Amino acid sequence: MLDLKLMQKNPEIVAKALHARNSKLDMGEFQALDARRRDLLAEVEALKAQRNKASAEVAALKRAGRDASELLKTMSAVSERIKELDAQAEEAKAAVESWVMSVPNIPDASVPVGRDENENVEVARWGTPREFSFPPKEHWEVGTKLGGFDFDRAGKLAGSRFVVSWGWAARFERAIANYFMDIHIAEHGLIEVQPPLMVNRRTMTGTGQLPKFEEDLFRLEAWDYFLIPTAEVPLTNLHAGEVIPEEMLPLNYAAMTPCFRSEAGSYGKDTKGLIRQHQFLKVEMVHFAHPERSFEALETMRAHAETLLQRLELPYRVVALCTGDMGFSACKTYDLEVWLPGQNKFREISSCSNCGDFQARRANIRFKPKGGGKPEFVHTLNGSGLAVGRTLVAIIENYQQEDGSIVVPKALRPYMGGIERVDAPARHL
Repeated sequence: MLDLKLMQKNPEIVAKALHARNSKLDMGEFQALDARRRDLLAEVEALKAQRNKASAEVAALKRAGRDASELLKTMSAVSERIKELDAQAEEAKAAVESWVMSVPNIPDASVPVGRDENENVEVARWGTPREFSFPPKEHWEVGTKLGGFDFDRAGKLAGSRFVVSWGWAARFERAIANYFMDIHIAEHGLIEVQPPLMVNRRTMTGTGQLPKFEEDLFRLEAWDYFLIPTAEVPLTNLHAGEVIPEEMLPLNYAAMTPCFRSEAGSYGKDTKGLIRQHQFLKVEMVHFAHPERSFEALETMRAHAETLLQRLELPYRVVALCTGDMGFSACKTYDLEVWLPGQNKFREISSCSNCGDFQARRANIRFKPKGGGKPEFVHTLNGSGLAVGRTLVAIIENYQQEDGSIVVPKALRPYMGGIERVDAPARHL
């Protein structure tokens, strides 16, 4: 969340950011709510002062042996009014807090201003898309023909937007995930974590999924737990309420987990294949950085994600998201979009974001400066490193052959038992 003092003292900064993000929030509404809160507090304080003064007068009257009944009646009425105003002040405070929690992060000055994804800015491109001697197919066609993807049985088990992976397809996903984690741990120096896949409401609030995006989540009502939409949620909240020694920064974590998303609002989009599933596997990176070095950390995180695509020899481009397309908690985001010849377009495979102190304020994550002084909020960053299912999609579409087989990328062959090509259907009933 944003600093309340910033919103109170410099509302024009927040209003400008909201306009750039195409938000419907109006700072005038916040100012009215905050003014009411402050007016109620002022009235309560004035009445409490009046009550204290009257209390002293009652004591003086009693010491002098005089009648204090009228003053006691007045004090009783004042006390009742104070109770009423205290309740109203709590409601006003809650309204202000709720409004503040609905405000997205302020975009960094380097973020391009734009309304939607069409105004994102390409900043880099790597690799040359392969020229095919035949019309390339989409991944679900190739994968289904080779018996690796079973959408019908998944529908029987759960419903739409699920898949059962058989044989080579299941092994491919496991190989990709292990390969990514090995590089992150051995080469990038990230600490491997296996967090819970269910978290509480407070944890979801800490990273910004709640209260605004509850419809996008899967909730276990009896427990008020939520299935994680990404490992960013538990990893970022590992240090909620903590003060980290400055010398421990940066802290860099990686986790390989299933992710669960309702895909609310995506009706009719990517209904075939693995692009938009309710359940998918992803490797996530989360960094806790010193405020002075968080944008340097963002470039490092982006480089980590790019390394994986380059090792797999998958063409991609990098785009800087514009203000209208950035996520709620981010102040700057790069998307890596891999080339999919079957779809003849680039599709997102990783999103790397600097959230500044936005999430740290919500989760109260601070660091203690080495030279002493008041604890400060850390900066949090998160990035896909990478989405495993979408990586398999990219491999199938880029490495497909005219005979329907799939060449295994050289980097993955040790993880696939030395197999160089998938050319026979997975064996199953």
